[in-house]
Amino acid sequence: MNDLKEVVRPFYTQCLTVNNEVNVAELMGKLLADNFESRSSVEVKGKAQLIGQIQFFWKLIPDLRWEIQEILQDGNNVIVRSMASGKPNGDFMGLPTNGSKPFKIMTIDIHTIENGRIVKVYHLEDWPTAMKQLKG
Repeated sequence: MNDLKEVVRPFYTQCLTVNNEVNVAELMGKLLADNFESRSSVEVKGKAQLIGQIQFFWKLIPDLRWEIQEILQDGNNVIVRSMASGKPNGDFMGLPTNGSKPFKIMTIDIHTIENGRIVKVYHLEDWPTAMKQLKG
């Protein structure tokens, strides 16, 4: 069995985490399959939608970091527990922010890999905790 964890790792280190060394849209275009789906409790985003959201987050949270805490593989699924952090500057989920207060939250994702690309991710982020920290 291939080590599919290395297919997923750049998604966190180079796409979700802001850096000046990559074109995020180009890299995500290579990592995500054309029929990619990002699934949360209530919505499904396609590849273009997720790329646009990440580009928006890079502008809103210029120090955004998504640090892998644990990464596991089961067949063609890769499970990632991570910590997301940053200091938003602008309208963050309806809350005005100015870049002075940080948040740090846990996230859990289950990625499905086919033919070396991510085809699906189920994700859960603890945004209510981020909102409490930013209001705090």
